[in-house]
Amino acid sequence: MVITDEKTFRDVEKEGFRRYSRALRPEFIIPSRVTISRDCLALFEAEKQKLKRVIKTQRVCLTTDTWSSNQNLNYMCLTAHWIDNEWILHKRILNLCTIANHKGETIGQAIEGCLKGWGIHKIFTITVDNASTNDSAIKYIVRRSKNTGGTVLKHEFLHLRCSAHILNLILQEGMKELDDSVIKIRNAVRYVRSSPARLLIFKRCIEMEEIKFKGLVGLDVETRWNSTYVMLRAAEQFEKAFARMTDEDSKYLGYFNGEGKKKNKLLGPPMDDDFDKARCLLKFLELFYMVTLKFSSTLSVTSNLFFHELIALQDEMVHLSSSDDAMLRDMSIRMMSKFMKYWVNVENLNPFLYVAVVLDPRYKLRYVKYCFEDLYNEAHAKQLTNNVEKVLNRLYDQYLVDSESSGKEKGVVSEGGSDSTTSFVGAEKDPAKLRQLRFARAMEEKDSSGGKSECAKYLAEPCEKLKDEFDILLWWKVNSSIYPILAQVARDVLAVPVSTVASESTFSTSGRIVDPSRTSLAPRMVEALVCTQNWLRSKPLINDSEAVPLDALSDPNEDQANGNVLIFLSYFLTLTTFHFEVANHFPFLPDFLDSSPFILTEDDGLIIDA
Repeated sequence: MVITDEKTFRDVEKEGFRRYSRALRPEFIIPSRVTISRDCLALFEAEKQKLKRVIKTQRVCLTTDTWSSNQNLNYMCLTAHWIDNEWILHKRILNLCTIANHKGETIGQAIEGCLKGWGIHKIFTITVDNASTNDSAIKYIVRRSKNTGGTVLKHEFLHLRCSAHILNLILQEGMKELDDSVIKIRNAVRYVRSSPARLLIFKRCIEMEEIKFKGLVGLDVETRWNSTYVMLRAAEQFEKAFARMTDEDSKYLGYFNGEGKKKNKLLGPPMDDDFDKARCLLKFLELFYMVTLKFSSTLSVTSNLFFHELIALQDEMVHLSSSDDAMLRDMSIRMMSKFMKYWVNVENLNPFLYVAVVLDPRYKLRYVKYCFEDLYNEAHAKQLTNNVEKVLNRLYDQYLVDSESSGKEKGVVSEGGSDSTTSFVGAEKDPAKLRQLRFARAMEEKDSSGGKSECAKYLAEPCEKLKDEFDILLWWKVNSSIYPILAQVARDVLAVPVSTVASESTFSTSGRIVDPSRTSLAPRMVEALVCTQNWLRSKPLINDSEAVPLDALSDPNEDQANGNVLIFLSYFLTLTTFHFEVANHFPFLPDFLDSSPFILTEDDGLIIDA
């Protein structure tokens, strides 16, 4: 019942659930909701300590977002992304905390506090939405930490703008003035969805036309281009059903002629040429739709995809700006102006996104150079290519120095395969010694690899064959012994997320509020449930086999046995379909509480309102 009916904590104390549980397992004693709540917090703390031991040794990429609840509480979510020593990409929600306001410095201070709490000192990038407050927050973080240990290039390229958010802004600009054909289809969809009787007639038309498409057409949200795409994609499947509505529903034509209650004439009904135009628009929107989904993936590497998709989008808009179709031509021109504002000036883009392509062994610097030469004049293309190579070399040089300073013997590998043996232990305390040892390492590189650094050696090697199923993380795992320092660079660059949101919630911003019926849930409990759910459902961490000890949970003398609590927690936390709408970023949150307040004391720290 907890799973299928999405029951709340309160429902576990109801007779129906208890009877169901006794039928399944008579010896199972259901703990009270108070006990379950306290043990959720205990499990949260136990899992947090396990994660903390792992993540404090990693260099992480961060994403963050903020929103307001119906309680007028401002929330900030901080998520970490990194690739571990086994070349597995991880994503963990670190914090879901309240903040005083949405000012940039406030957000920056909140991020700083969260990182200190986790013991994280090494940050590679922070991906945020395109907002001025986020610009201020990043500046605060840079100012506070650029001279501390663990920074990369003094945080010169820390700031990364969410690509999915920018792409959405570009599409919204193009969809401002839609062709009449789209409006006609929208009006027809609005008609069939306006009452059960009309929908029933439409379903009958579908059956009569023997349309096998599963699902029904839904009305779009005019301010969200993706919903218009979904509406048109479904509507064009039902073109014959809409045509039959003229014969099957006597009020259908009158609706467009102003014979209804509002007496206003509407565009429509849609004809064959309207659906032909819709199909042309669908082909155009599909490219952007799929690119947005790629940008928003959290389970695979995205940083090496950005450059390819950017070039493809630019080519498509340039092509359609001279199209014979006036609708597509006008859309492309409007979108190109927005595109140029954010992305056409490649110098303003974070260069790590170009470095990610270079670190893809299928493309390397040659592909970046080829694309630049195809888009710009020879001198400009050469300058841009040199800039990308310069950033890559700067990264490599810093990682080499960091490796030397930490005493790791991971410099350039000799052709025989043995590691360099020059010792750099303690060199960071003596600048003169460090310079001498760096010179010694340079000589070793020259002797072992013909004067080439790892970076130069990698770029000189032939590219891997192009294939869609290529596993870039596996390639670097296999070749990390050949390029030990460059592999460290690749591990961090490839972990960079180009979007702040998961693909499931890319197109929706309407859910970024706490449901008013959940006002009894305190921020502390919200954070515990959000984070624990994310941690339990994520890939296991290295050295993450220890079980949560029983003594970390409730006292055995409480009203239920700990064993039952553990069983119930595992059952409840990992399997319940969550409905708690803290934000659309968290579609997995459970419907833990109903509208009635938690029956707890203020001393428990679990409630806001008694």
